[in-house]
Amino acid sequence: MQPITVLFALLFTSTVEAATLQSICSVQYAQKHLPADGFYPGVTIDESSVSVSLVQNASYTSEWYPGKTIDYCNVTFAYSHDGADDLVHVSYWLPSPGSFKSRYVSTGGGGLAINSGSQYAPSGIIVGAVSGQTDGGFGSFDTQWDAVFLLANGTINWPSVYMFGYQAHHELATLGKQFTKNLYNVSKIYSYYQGCSEGGREGWSQVQRFADQFDGAAIGAPAFRYGQQQVNHLFGNVIEKTLDYYPPTCELEKILNLTIAACDPLDGRTDGVVSRSDLCKLNFDLKSTIGKSYSCAAVVASTNPAGMPTSASPAQKGTISAHGVEVVTKFLAGLHDSKGRRVYLNYQPGAAFSDADTAYDEKSGKWGLSISGLGGEWVARYLLLQDASTLPNLDGVTYDTLKKWMVLGMTRYTDSLQTTWPDLSDFKSAGGKVIHVHGESDDSIPAGSSVHYYESVRSVMYPKLSYNSSVAEVDDFYRLYLVPGGAHCGTNTHQPGGPWPQTTLQTVIDWVENGVAPDTLKGTGNIDTICRWPLRPKWSNNGKSFDCVYDQKSIDTWMYDFDAYNVPIY
Repeated sequence: MQPITVLFALLFTSTVEAATLQSICSVQYAQKHLPADGFYPGVTIDESSVSVSLVQNASYTSEWYPGKTIDYCNVTFAYSHDGADDLVHVSYWLPSPGSFKSRYVSTGGGGLAINSGSQYAPSGIIVGAVSGQTDGGFGSFDTQWDAVFLLANGTINWPSVYMFGYQAHHELATLGKQFTKNLYNVSKIYSYYQGCSEGGREGWSQVQRFADQFDGAAIGAPAFRYGQQQVNHLFGNVIEKTLDYYPPTCELEKILNLTIAACDPLDGRTDGVVSRSDLCKLNFDLKSTIGKSYSCAAVVASTNPAGMPTSASPAQKGTISAHGVEVVTKFLAGLHDSKGRRVYLNYQPGAAFSDADTAYDEKSGKWGLSISGLGGEWVARYLLLQDASTLPNLDGVTYDTLKKWMVLGMTRYTDSLQTTWPDLSDFKSAGGKVIHVHGESDDSIPAGSSVHYYESVRSVMYPKLSYNSSVAEVDDFYRLYLVPGGAHCGTNTHQPGGPWPQTTLQTVIDWVENGVAPDTLKGTGNIDTICRWPLRPKWSNNGKSFDCVYDQKSIDTWMYDFDAYNVPIY
């Protein structure tokens, strides 16, 4: 037993060391507080790899957290898996000891990136948490999964699949939580997750597999049901090729704008936002747009804000054709096979037709196919196992081909990427909470995908209860919110003024730590209340009164039976 005076001195020294951000932001301090050898069986941390960077007065703003100027210490280190020739880098942003609130937050990636850099990491610092991200063992924080997926044509790098699928994030959080406890000398912390799109899928990969990993998760537009989701990006292209009609981009834009204008007031208020895409399905006839004129100025080839090249297009003038409406009608109906059976769902009315975009050929003066990069690379690289970033063409590709590709992706990656396990009983028993949000006009991952998963959880976990009773049970730990007019992981340029739930993570924290279960979410923009599924937004009294209402006919439009498969699709 140590003398009391010595023990007091040790505690006092620890307190002094942790008094300021500067004092904990050193290589020596970080090395001293790394998780102990053997803490995570099969993982060895390289103590010599530790690096630190003190960041002060850094300003960040996002639709996922309120803008703020913050100070933090970025600690990075590497670890390897015993017996494997690999190296995984993790980064943890540390708040000052005075701002630390005994919390840890993991943040996810997007597209084929396993992290989002500084996009989500500041949210952890803002809520007084250590904020973690991983490079998945892909070589660097800027290296995406597709760069390491194939060892050679035809040969999958399977460890990378499982790291991307769920393992890297499990290790990130497990190491990060212990590192946090060591750094701040605390025995109890709350742990959270935040991510959207691929980051949303990564969050669900943890909730479904590791019930006690996170106390709460703020998840947006998850890219789960991966086998179907990625191939689905090619559906619009195949419609156009099958019908041999490639709508000019201006024609598609006009159909979209007319849809928004017609469906905007169906929710009881005219505000430029389609809050009820289900009522749009029930009441709007796309054929009413035929013959309407459109006109667009020429577009010069450039680079968009995401750094992707955009192609040039000429000035366009014409009228909406029956062929154009046929393309859009089939597109919104979702993929069916040659026997008329449903293979997959698609976007809601009011969402942009990004997956149906066409390209202008200056030589021929005609509009033609523009193969989706997301869908093209998925099929070429991950299904056909070729080191290619897209497909050269879609010759011979039919709706049945798309179904075949979906089944192949689902079966090959069921245990790694599909991420649709519906029984969350262990997570509920552990006391976990999830707030799941999805832009109703998402043009990259259909909002119906999230509704279908929620309904799968509800029906699998509570098969003997009535609909309302089972919803009440799910509400105890999992709540879904469809964001009116919202696009993919944020607000929508086609529906300006629409909301986004900027403080979702803070709401999860309040639910976990204070028991405040959110009936609605607070939105930015001109709509400050976001309803919880299955309730739907409705204005009355000339748009002056608002309520979240139960509407069975509307709910029914969100329900899908994937009868093209012989197994359940959750």
